[in-house]
Amino acid sequence: MKVLFMEYPKCSTCIKAKKWLLENKIDFEDRDIVKENPTAEELKKFLEKSGEPLKKFFNTSGILYREMNLKEKVAEGNQEELLEILSTNGMLVKRPLVIGENGVLIGFKEEYWKEFFNK
Repeated sequence: MKVLFMEYPKCSTCIKAKKWLLENKIDFEDRDIVKENPTAEELKKFLEKSGEPLKKFFNTSGILYREMNLKEKVAEGNQEELLEILSTNGMLVKRPLVIGENGVLIGFKEEYWKEFFNK
């Protein structure tokens, strides 16, 4: 199963996740989320596939998230508006993101990744 791996190459969590993918011989397409941020349409598909709330897709610990004062806007939950905001800058998106046939992984927690890839 080939997956799409979306990362910010300077992100330490993304580096760990990529190492894990390579060590486990997972076939993946690598995409720099800052150079090629997902579109609002892609994000909507990822959201639907994930079954997670939209707020999980936000990098809430990022500087840009705080600078834009998004906490309140995310809490209000206007999905279309939030998808548009997320699509403007890859630094707003929680990463790494893995999109596969079985669903979507947001962030890197090894136990979830093992379960995801052993389906």
